[in-house]
Amino acid sequence: MELNKNIENNLENSNELNIQKKQNNFLQSTIWKIADGALNTGIRALLPNLIENQVIEIKDQIIKNGFKAGIKQTVSSAIDLGKSAQGIVTGNFENLTQAQTAIKNGGILDSISNILNFTVKKCMQNNLIPENIGNIIVKGKDIILNTIESNIENSFQTQLSAVERLEKYSKNWKKYFEEQNFVKMENEYRKMKEAMKEIMPIQKAINEVKQIENLHILIKNNGKNFNLSNEQMELSKQLIY
Repeated sequence: MELNKNIENNLENSNELNIQKKQNNFLQSTIWKIADGALNTGIRALLPNLIENQVIEIKDQIIKNGFKAGIKQTVSSAIDLGKSAQGIVTGNFENLTQAQTAIKNGGILDSISNILNFTVKKCMQNNLIPENIGNIIVKGKDIILNTIESNIENSFQTQLSAVERLEKYSKNWKKYFEEQNFVKMENEYRKMKEAMKEIMPIQKAINEVKQIENLHILIKNNGKNFNLSNEQMELSKQLIY
């Protein structure tokens, strides 16, 4: 009995860490893509006379000399600071609002500003970027930072919209399950899987989708026959992780 309880606790802790890692990776990847795009458009806006190859070369030098690595570390630090500010000392974000607040309160824009200053000046010192161009980027960095801030907000709004769609698809799937309409269940199931790709991993959403997925696959593998045994029904509820 005690052994089973310990195993369950270990599995739960392992799953918590796994979700936390996935959340961190999702936020790091998302914000990096935003910062990368903002850097690209910012250089073009600040230096409109540069040809395409020059823009690419300047951007590549900034990235290679610490910008990308700095963004990754900055997001990680912002997550920790933001969690601490909300009293989330350990564990995962329970919803997108918590994550959004953490990023805002984690000082991410100030950190990105410092990283951009550092990497551009490093490139100038090593003659990788002309001094006049580097100074223009540093002085005009608010264009880049404002774009990053705006796109981070847009990213969370997109995710919140995806969560609303996910809830609708889940409700629809359950309705069609009651009606034993597998064709419409399949359509809602596919839409749920697509919506999940847009959302930072949230335990509640993962559990909901996983239970539906297990039951969906059981019915599909049962020749789309809805006459499942009690054992099969219980199994579909248990295979969450």
